[in-house]
Amino acid sequence: MFVFVINKHGKALMPCSQRKARILLKTKKAKIIKYQPFTIQLLYGSYGYKQKVKVGIHLGARRLGIAIQSNNHVLAKGEIELRDDIKNNLESRKVYRRNRRNRKCRYRKARFLNRISSKREGWLPPSIRSRSENMFHWIDRFCSLIPDPTLIIQIGKFDFQKIINSPHQNQGDQKDELCSYYNTRYFVFTRDHYTCQVCRKKNKILNTHHIIYRSHGGSNCASNLISVCTDCHTNENHQKGQILWRWMMDKKSPLIYKESPFIHTLRKQIFLKYPNAEFTYGSMTVLKRKRLGLEKSYMNDVLALSDIRKYYEDRSGVFKIKQFRKKKRSLHEATARKGRKTKNITSKRNEKNTKQLKGFFLNDKVRLYNKLGYITGFTGKNSAYVKTIDNEYIIMPNKNYKQVSLSHLERICHNNNWQFAHSPYVNDGRSSINNM
Repeated sequence: MFVFVINKHGKALMPCSQRKARILLKTKKAKIIKYQPFTIQLLYGSYGYKQKVKVGIHLGARRLGIAIQSNNHVLAKGEIELRDDIKNNLESRKVYRRNRRNRKCRYRKARFLNRISSKREGWLPPSIRSRSENMFHWIDRFCSLIPDPTLIIQIGKFDFQKIINSPHQNQGDQKDELCSYYNTRYFVFTRDHYTCQVCRKKNKILNTHHIIYRSHGGSNCASNLISVCTDCHTNENHQKGQILWRWMMDKKSPLIYKESPFIHTLRKQIFLKYPNAEFTYGSMTVLKRKRLGLEKSYMNDVLALSDIRKYYEDRSGVFKIKQFRKKKRSLHEATARKGRKTKNITSKRNEKNTKQLKGFFLNDKVRLYNKLGYITGFTGKNSAYVKTIDNEYIIMPNKNYKQVSLSHLERICHNNNWQFAHSPYVNDGRSSINNM
C-alpha cells in the first residue's frame, strides 16, 4: 500500500512509495499524521505533481470496498467491514430496561403517550444510520487524502422489487442489456455466498436451480431459485427421493436477503451526499471484470469498478478495516443481583467489562506467536482474549483454552473502535492478512 502525503498546508498530494516515505521521515522532512491509513505531512513547501486519480467504491450491506488507481497503477485497495449488531443490542437494552422498570417502578404511570408521533425529515433507523454514516466517513477519509479524485460508486447490483415482480418492464433504474437475467442470477449467487447449497463447497461452477421445478409450476422468482454446482445439479438428484426432490416436497426456503431495504435507502443517501460522483451498477461491473480476465472476488470487482485497464501494475497489497464494539456499557447489569451485601451502585463492575489491565487496553493491536491480533476482552488478573481481524482466536500451541497471558503479548499500538490490517503484495498473489 502506498503512503498518503499532504503538504504543510494540509492539502493532499500524490501518494508515494514506502521507501520514499522512510527517507523523508529519516531526514526529518516529514512527520507522521495518521497511522490508519498511514499518512505523512511534508515539513517543506511543495505543491507536487498531480495525476488523474480514480477512486472506486463498492457499496455492500455490511462491507465497503475501496480501490484507488492512477495511470493504471493500483495505489490502494481493500475492504471495510461494519457492525451489524446495532438492532440486536437495542432490542436487548429495551428488554433490560423494561424488566428493571417492572422490578423497581411497578406502580409507575404509563408514559407511552409522551413520545413524538411523527419522525423528523430524514430520519433513519439506528442500524441503517450507523452503517451509512460510517461508510460516508471512510469514503470522505480516503478522498481527502487524494488530490482531486474522480469518484466512481457502485450503488447496487439489483432492484429487489424488479426481481420479484416484472424484470422485463420499467428498466429505468438499470439500463443494461443484462439487467433482467444476469441481475437475478447474480443476486441468487450473492445471496448464497457463491456456495453450492448441496455440497457446501465454493469455487465451483454454479447453476440456479428451481426449488419447485418448472414442470411443477415453479416460477423464475428469486425466492424460488437456489445455487447448486454442476456436480450436484444432476438428473439423478432430480429424481423422486433425492435431495432436490425433497427440497421441492419440503418447500425449502433459501436465504432471505434482509438487506434490500438498506441498499434502497443507501442509494438515496448516496445520490444526495455525492451528486458529482459517477454511478454504476453490478451488471456493468461484471462485464468490466470479464474483459479484464479476472475471477469473481470482492477485490476484483472493486478493481474493475475503478476503470482500470487490462495490463495494470498492482503492488499495493490488500488492507482490511473492521469496526469493533469497544464499550459494553451496562449490559452486564442485566441480571438483578440479589442477596448481595453491597448495593449495585457500590459493587465492583463485572470483570467481563474490564477496559484495561496492566497497561493493555481493549482493541489494542498486539503480536502473539508471530501473528497480529486485537485484545477483545480480559479475564482473571493476568490474561486476555486475542482475536485476528477475521475473528479467529489466537491460542497457545498445543492448548485448547483461549486465554493467553499478558506476558506473551507485544503491543503494537492503541486503537479506537477500528481494527486495521494490511497484507503486502506477494508475487503469487496469495497472502495471509492474519500474519501481517
